[in-house]
Amino acid sequence: MIRFLTAGESHGQALVGILEGMPAGMEIDASYINHQLKRRQQGYGRGGRMKIEKDEVKILSGVRFGTTTGSPIALMIENRDWKNWRGIMAAEGDRPDTVEHIGVVRPGHADYSASMKYRYDDVRDSIERASARETAMRVALCTIVRKFLEDMGIFIGSHVLRIGSAQYDTRDEIDRKIQEWTRASCGAYKVTEEADKSEVRILSEAVSERAINAIKKVKKEGDTLGGVFEVLVTGAPAGLGSHVHYDRKIEAQISQAIMSIPAVKAVEIGDGIENSSKPGSQVHDEMYPGEDGKVRRKTNRAGGTEGGITVGENLIIRGFMKPIATLMQPLKTVDIKSGNAVEARRERSDFCAVPACSVIGEAVVTPGLANAFLEKFGGDSIEEIRERYQTKEVGSAGSHSG
Repeated sequence: MIRFLTAGESHGQALVGILEGMPAGMEIDASYINHQLKRRQQGYGRGGRMKIEKDEVKILSGVRFGTTTGSPIALMIENRDWKNWRGIMAAEGDRPDTVEHIGVVRPGHADYSASMKYRYDDVRDSIERASARETAMRVALCTIVRKFLEDMGIFIGSHVLRIGSAQYDTRDEIDRKIQEWTRASCGAYKVTEEADKSEVRILSEAVSERAINAIKKVKKEGDTLGGVFEVLVTGAPAGLGSHVHYDRKIEAQISQAIMSIPAVKAVEIGDGIENSSKPGSQVHDEMYPGEDGKVRRKTNRAGGTEGGITVGENLIIRGFMKPIATLMQPLKTVDIKSGNAVEARRERSDFCAVPACSVIGEAVVTPGLANAFLEKFGGDSIEEIRERYQTKEVGSAGSHSG
């Protein structure tokens, strides 16, 4: 099954990653991955680091002449800013007296909790690995998985619903557009293409403008903003995941992936939050027999799953991102070395990263989906998997008929 590991620090030499379990015979190249890395770096409200880095991946193993071999795939993204941090982030040698031992922690960050867990005497050790910089490698690795899903007709897109208090007055118009775009299996890409036209990835010019103004305001005040993004998956077949064990439920795998993104504090599948306050008659998606012999839904409030299993409708996943912890007008905190009350540190950071977070969300859901797909259809090569998928799809075309 597909799994991956990442390594690297925010200001270290590079980010590296290994992806295991990819089938053989899939076409992939660095330019395909770099496109997603570039999208991750975009968005109004990003900080100065994005002006330094130009994330580009190097494929080190597992791909030969543009095709996966079935071996582990190793990737590397160099940190351009490393040249400015060599003395602070050196991997070997004695520590220079000039390198500060940081004890001032930021509320809302891993500074304090990680230092207590690992007994760091320098908070820099947690700052570097807890940084969202790590997600660049996750996007790179998961983009390879994304290509596999696309080869199977499953597409992923996203857009931003809210930044701070800037949001839609009503979702009706946007929902109609999304429903129209996502009728095709590749419709999630249409949503993403439209969202990418906005600096904040919002599908409304009026709401985009309000969001940008809100970011400008907090930037001037030395503050930060969070928000909500929505990931859409189109073309996923029914039957991915399982109800029989907690860790095989597709919603559980997707939710864990979204919650693993730095600063994400909540996740929603479909209209889960709103549904919790309504009677069942206004929540559950009524069914009817489709002309193709498959069961269809009049609505999709469940977000494409029931009982831990996909039902063949679009998957709808929402992530809720808190404001970034680094403030230019810092909160009160403690210096854990001296025990004194102080102001929190100022680390170079974004003012709002919700647009980037939505792109990361697209990426991180792919391993769970791909593993559920491989569990159901199996195979060691793209050709074999495609044959099995097509055979099962044809063979089960009437299996859900009324």
